[in-house]
Amino acid sequence: MAQQAYMTETAGGGSGPERPGSRLRRLAHRLFAGWRGDPRVWRRGIVLAVLALLLALVMLVHSRIPNVIGNLGSLTETFLPWLGLAVPVLLVLGLIRKSATALIAVTLPAIVWLNLFGGLLTDKSGGGGDLGDLMVATHNVNADNPDPAATATDVAASGADVLALEELPASSVPVYEKALAPTYKHHAVVGTVGLWSRYPMTDVHAVDIKLGWKRAMRATVTTPRGPVAVYVAHLPSVRVKMEAGFTARQRDKSADALGEAIADEPLKQVVLLGDLNGTMNDRSLNAVTSQLRSTQGAAGSGFGFSWPASFPMARIDQIMVKGVEPESSWTLPRTNSDHLPVAARVKLDTSS
Repeated sequence: MAQQAYMTETAGGGSGPERPGSRLRRLAHRLFAGWRGDPRVWRRGIVLAVLALLLALVMLVHSRIPNVIGNLGSLTETFLPWLGLAVPVLLVLGLIRKSATALIAVTLPAIVWLNLFGGLLTDKSGGGGDLGDLMVATHNVNADNPDPAATATDVAASGADVLALEELPASSVPVYEKALAPTYKHHAVVGTVGLWSRYPMTDVHAVDIKLGWKRAMRATVTTPRGPVAVYVAHLPSVRVKMEAGFTARQRDKSADALGEAIADEPLKQVVLLGDLNGTMNDRSLNAVTSQLRSTQGAAGSGFGFSWPASFPMARIDQIMVKGVEPESSWTLPRTNSDHLPVAARVKLDTSS
């Protein structure tokens, strides 16, 4: 009898091991206790629901936000992925307010965000960093870099076949040249940008991006699998000012000029490396982004944010290609610069 009583008690869940599913059901019951039968769950949280709908609208029609006032559209697009952080905040507030209306409304911006950026959350590299025929890398080394030799050594250690550097002060160019000479037999510096390569380089010249000084260049890199046109560019910086908003007029003008140069490129295989001071979402870079693919978007894992190095919030350092297939893309470890270096492996088209 005593044994039967004990078995009955444990079978009822009194002292037996508790299943995880039971704990979750009990937690959900406590969380939503009082919601059932309460007609106010639909009337509460109207403001939260409106905010959720506005958030979804901004993400959905970001390309329609005008740039007339302070380039507000470009500013929104630069940090567009971060708007997703508002979704869990609204979700928690909806739970606190016990508002079914708010919770349902929050699903809309969540769906829109996942539609825009969900694909970036998966690893598209195909399973290895050794894929591809050519490894390229680019790094804004920062004109005020306190140790250019160390930075050069760090990026050369990445194993890149072709390396682009931006924001090279004339006083530091000899330091970079000396540090990179053991790894790269060929190099050229045009203004404040430079290109180092394991393979021969020809037809090196500046690209006019309407600045009045040289911050872009082009070279033909003759790889074992054929020639590749490599562009290096450092577009003008943008600023966020209280009185002027997102000032990017010169950057936009230079992007248009760079796009024209790439459109006139005779070679089929093209790689663009550099600091474009803008993201792939920024419509002001359409002259460039409409012609080329981002290696990070096509074959990377995650967003690949590169700036600022201390807490990356945006990918403004880009590797973009045309006529070649991205195989993998990633950010490299931090150097003494305020930017992270970025790298990619690509597969060349031997039929070109």
